[in-house]
Amino acid sequence: MSRKKAPPPAAPAGAFHSPFSSLVGLKATLPKGAEASPTQKERAPPPRAVVRLERQGRRGKEVTVVAQLELSSREKEAWLADMRRALGCGGALEEGALVLQGDQRARVEAYLQQRGVAHVSLG
Repeated sequence: MSRKKAPPPAAPAGAFHSPFSSLVGLKATLPKGAEASPTQKERAPPPRAVVRLERQGRRGKEVTVVAQLELSSREKEAWLADMRRALGCGGALEEGALVLQGDQRARVEAYLQQRGVAHVSLG
């Protein structure tokens, strides 16, 4: 049977040098940064979107393409993630358009109208 080794002794408090301990006094001299307003308005939804079904160049697989959304790329990524969760399908961003797997036209139209898009055209 082997003997269990005793754990190493605990280091005394304050034995190590903290490189940031001298910076605590300088905190009061720093300039105030811009504060984020807690009531930032969410951007209005885009006024229109075009929803179409595509098969060409996809080996016969159907995809639903949501194009002409006037959103930034970051907002498009957020919308795509939310749409994939809500519709239960896969999807990706391709050349600024949201591409969802399968024929989701009716469901996407309802989703976009619920999200506040004023005019959804099916193409």
